[in-house]
Amino acid sequence: MNSGSLPMDFSAIAPTRAVDEISAQVREMIAGGRLKPGDRLPSERDLSARLGVSRNTLREALRALEHAGIVEMRKGATGGAFVRFGSSGVIVSGMRDLYHLGAITPEQLTEARVWLSEVVVRVACERATDEDFAALEGNINAVAKASEFDERARHNRQFHVLLAQATRNPILVITMEGIVEVFAHFIAQIGPSDNSFILPSRRRFLKHLRARDATAAVAEMTKALTRLQTKYMDQWDARLAASHGAD
Repeated sequence: MNSGSLPMDFSAIAPTRAVDEISAQVREMIAGGRLKPGDRLPSERDLSARLGVSRNTLREALRALEHAGIVEMRKGATGGAFVRFGSSGVIVSGMRDLYHLGAITPEQLTEARVWLSEVVVRVACERATDEDFAALEGNINAVAKASEFDERARHNRQFHVLLAQATRNPILVITMEGIVEVFAHFIAQIGPSDNSFILPSRRRFLKHLRARDATAAVAEMTKALTRLQTKYMDQWDARLAASHGAD
C-alpha cells in the first residue's frame, strides 16, 4: 500500500459536476494502473487542494466511490481512502435492487438460474477438484442435519455458489452469488416450502459430478431446478391472485 510511489496527477475540475469528475479521475487512474488495490489516496486536505474543490464535495465523491465498491474508507491515524480489492458485493446488491425495482421478474430469475446452472455444471465437471467435491458433500450433509427451513435454504443456496466456485471463473461465481441472493428475497415473498426431492437429487448429482459425467449431471440439476421453477411460479401466481382478490 502507498500514497506516494505511484504518480497520481489529479487535476483541478469544474465545480458543476465535481462529484462525477472526481469519480471519473479515480476510475481512470485505476484503469491506467496509476492506482492499484490497497493504495491510499492523498489526504482530504491535499486531494481537495489538488482538485480545487471543497472538502464536503470531496467527501461526497468518496462516499459515491465507496458505495460503488471502488474505495474503502478507514478511520484512525492510519486511515483514509484506500482502493479496494475486488469484491462482488456491489454487483450482488445491484441485482437485488433491480429485482425490488421490478427490472428482474420472478420468472426471469428462475429461468436464469436454470440456464446458468447448466453452464456452471459443465465447466465444474471439468475443473472441480477433490476439495470442491468435499465442500459440496459437506454442504449436502449440512442440509441433511439442518432442522430449520431457513438453515436448509441457506445451505441449499450456498451449494450453487460452491459449485460455481469450482469453475474457477469469477464471472460465473459473481453472477451465481447475485442470483442466489435475489432468490433469498423471492422465497421470503412467496413463503417457505420444503422440497423433499432436493436432497436425494443433490446426492445423485454429486455422484455424476465426481464421475465427470457432464450429461448426467446437467440432466439431474436441470430436472430438479425446473421442478422447483414450476412450483415457485405456481406459488408466486397464487400470491398475486390472492393480492388482487384482496383489492
